[in-house]
Formats: sequence, C-alpha cells, structure tokens
Amino acid sequence: MVAIVFQVVCSFLVWLSLYHGFWFRNKHRSPEWSCRLVTLMHGLIATFLSGYIVLIDGPWPLTHTGYPNTTPQVCLMSLSLGYFIFDLCWCISFKSEDDLMLFHHMLSISGMVIVLALGESATEVNAVTFVSEITNPLLQMRWFLRDMGRYHGFVGDVVDSLFVVLFLGLRIIGGAWIMHSVVTSPRTIWMLKCGVLVMYMVSLGFLLDIYNFARRKVVKKYHIRRNEGTEGKNPKANGHPPAC
Repeated sequence: MVAIVFQVVCSFLVWLSLYHGFWFRNKHRSPEWSCRLVTLMHGLIATFLSGYIVLIDGPWPLTHTGYPNTTPQVCLMSLSLGYFIFDLCWCISFKSEDDLMLFHHMLSISGMVIVLALGESATEVNAVTFVSEITNPLLQMRWFLRDMGRYHGFVGDVVDSLFVVLFLGLRIIGGAWIMHSVVTSPRTIWMLKCGVLVMYMVSLGFLLDIYNFARRKVVKKYHIRRNEGTEGKNPKANGHPPAC
C-alpha cells in the first residue's frame, strides 16, 4: 500500500509539474490553456493504456468483475488518481467547472481509492475509465479550436460528430453494458456497484447537455442555410433589387 501511495503522489507531482511547465511556456495565454493541455495528455494516455488493458492484456471486464488487480491496472489507477486530484484542485481554485463536473471528479477519485485500497475490482473501474476518457481528447480539441477561432468550420463539425458518436456508442451503450455486469456481479462490493451506477447517471446528465448543444447547433445551421438559400433566390446588387 505504501508503494501505491508513493505512485499516486509521484503522479500528482508529475501532472502539477507539467502544468507549471506549460504555463511558463504559454504565459501569454490563460491558465486554462495549460490545464487543458495536461487534460489532453492524460486523456490520450489513459485512453491508450485502459484500452490496451481492456482489449489486449485483460481480464475482460464483463466476465471478471471483482477480481484481484493486475500490475498494469494498479499503474493506470495510480496515474489517473494523481491526475484527478490535480484537476479537482485546479477546478476548485479557478472555479472553472460546474457542480456536475466536480461531482464526477470526486466520484472518480473515490472509486480509484477504493479499488486500490481493496486490491480488487480495478477491472471494472478500468473499463469505466476507457469509455469515459476516449471522448476527452475530442472535448479538449474542441476547446482549443474555439480558443483559436477555428471551430466554426469543417474541422469543428468533424470533432463534434466524432465526440457525439463515441459518447453515445461507448459511454452510454458500452457504459450500460459495463454497469449491468457490475451490478449483477456477486464478487463486486455494494459500494462499487453504487458508484458505477451513479457514474452512469452522471453520464446521462452529460448526455442531456450534449443533446441541448447538438439541437442548438443543428437549428443554427438550418437557419444559416435557409437564409443563404433565400438570398440566392433573391439576388441583390449594391443592396437594391436588380432592374428589370
């Protein structure tokens, strides 16, 4: 357990050092820019490692819930726990996120602390990490595009479309599959069952926000194209109708 605590502390210090390094090199930008760079790095690393553990190294989360933690799982949980502690502290300090996101962070921290302390059930938490973090890099790319003024265009539409597809396919549909296997597992403790269930409820809350965003974006594009079509049918020259 001492070794695990040491890994978590080292992880926290690494993410904190990365943030300060990014901030030092990007003083002309906001602190959120540097924080989101750290978030992007964690999202990419966590997605790759958790995907490797789920799909290649194993064990399979739908059949081995509640089993003892493996070394790769412990390393990933320690790495991500250090990041979430850093990000939660940053969000509280800068008041940058709403209550739902802060609750998501605290729930993630609690789940990782429990599985590391118990020495089991990292399989299902790793699976939740995979379906949760795979959309994170796209979310950060969207923010950077908006900040650089390049969001409104083809690239922004592709990023948004991929984000929605992955969120629905993995976090909602895949998450429901994982939640069912955890809730019905005789080996997983009730506390983790409740945690996974609540985490899925949080995902549904995010889904509602995504739905409202997508609806507004579709309506906005519809009105823009409609106005363009109207202008095309009624051409004007110098602001006046052409002479007959």
